Amino acid sequence: MSALRRLGPTLLAPVLAVVAAIIISGLVMAALQVNPFDVYAVMVDFGDTPAQQMTAIVVILNRAVPLFLAGLAVAVAFRMGLFNIGVEGQYRLATIMAAAIGAAVALPGPLHVLLIVVVAMAVAAIWAGIVAVLKVTRGVSEVISSIMLNFIALGIASYLLTGPFRGSPEGASIISTAEIAESGWMPSLNWVFDALGLANPPRQLSGFLLVAIVVGIVISVLLDRTRFGFDLKATGLSPSAARASGVDSRGMVIKTMLISGAVAGLIGMPDLLGSTHSYTTDFTAGLGFLGIAVALLGRNNPVGIAFAALLFAFLDRALVPLQIADYPASVVTIIQGTIVLAVVISNEVARRIALRSAERGMAQNGPPPAVGDGGSGPAQPAGAGRATGAGQHTDERQEAGA
Repeated sequence: MSALRRLGPTLLAPVLAVVAAIIISGLVMAALQVNPFDVYAVMVDFGDTPAQQMTAIVVILNRAVPLFLAGLAVAVAFRMGLFNIGVEGQYRLATIMAAAIGAAVALPGPLHVLLIVVVAMAVAAIWAGIVAVLKVTRGVSEVISSIMLNFIALGIASYLLTGPFRGSPEGASIISTAEIAESGWMPSLNWVFDALGLANPPRQLSGFLLVAIVVGIVISVLLDRTRFGFDLKATGLSPSAARASGVDSRGMVIKTMLISGAVAGLIGMPDLLGSTHSYTTDFTAGLGFLGIAVALLGRNNPVGIAFAALLFAFLDRALVPLQIADYPASVVTIIQGTIVLAVVISNEVARRIALRSAERGMAQNGPPPAVGDGGSGPAQPAGAGRATGAGQHTDERQEAGA
C-alpha cells in the first residue's frame, strides 16, 4: 500500500496527460467531422493474422528504441536542471561521422560494430561538451548555445554528406555515404520469435534493443544508486548548497553534458547498424526533439521513458493505417502535441496534489519533536533548543568582553 502511495503522484501526471490528449484530440476530430472512435479503432488494429500482428509490434519496438535513447539523453541533463535541446544536432553529426568511419575500415564483426558505436558516442559527447564549456566559462545559457549548435551540426553534416563523405554516384536521387561492410551490421533479434514459438515477421527486430536496455539500466543505476547521481541532483536543486558541501558544480555541468551527449550519439545507431547501413539525405530526423516530449512524459525516469517511447512509437506506427483508411494523419501530430501540453499541466497538478497531501499529513501528525540529549525525559519544546543556544552564545560573548 505504501509503495502504491509513493507511485501515485509519479504515475498521475503521465496518465492525466495521455487521457487529456485522447479527449482533446477526440474533440478536435469531432469538430473536423471525423469520428474519433473510428480513428482510434484503426490505430489499435494490428491486423488479422499473427504475422501482421507481430510485424506491427516489431515496427513499434524498432521505433521505440531510438526514442527511448533520445529520452534518456534529455533526461540526464534534466536531472541537473539543464536543457539539452541540442540532442538533434548531436546525434545527426555523430551518425554521419560513425557511418563514414565505419565504411572506411574493415574489422571483425564485434570490433567493427564497437568502433562505430564508440565513434558516435565520442563525437556527440564532444559536441555536447562545447555547450557545457560555454556555460561554465562564459555563462552562456545551454538552451541558446545548443540551439545554435544544432544548426551548425546540421550544416556540417550536410556539407560532409554532399562532399568528402559522399558515397552515392552523381545523379542519385538519394545522396548517401558509402555502405558499411556486413561485419559492421547489428544482427536482428528475430530468433526470439522462433524460440518463443511466435510467428516470425518479415520485419527485422533491431538488435540494438538489447543495447538500449543495457544503457537504460546503466543510466538508472548511475542516477539513482551512485554518489555521482546524488551530486547531480543536488547541484540541480541548489548549486550554491552543492558547492558548500564540496561538490564541484562546474565539473558536474561538464560531466553531465558529456554523458547526455554520449547517450545522444546512440540515437542513430539502430537505423545505421540495423537497416540503412549508411547515412542518407532521408535519414530519420526529429528524434532529438521528440526525446524532449518522451522525457517529460516519462518524468525523467528510465522506466517511465521506456513506456513513453512505446506510446510515441505506437502513434508513429499508426500513421500508415490512418492514411490507408483515408483518415487525416495529422491526428497523430495533434495527439503528440497535446501530450506535450498536457504533461506540463498534469505535472503541475500532480505536484500540487502531492504538496497538499504532505501538508495534510503534517497537520494530522503534528510537527516532529525536537531532539533532546538522548535521555528518556520528555522532549523539549520546539523553540527551547534554539533559545538555549542563543543564551549560550550571549554568555560566551559577555565572557569574552570581560
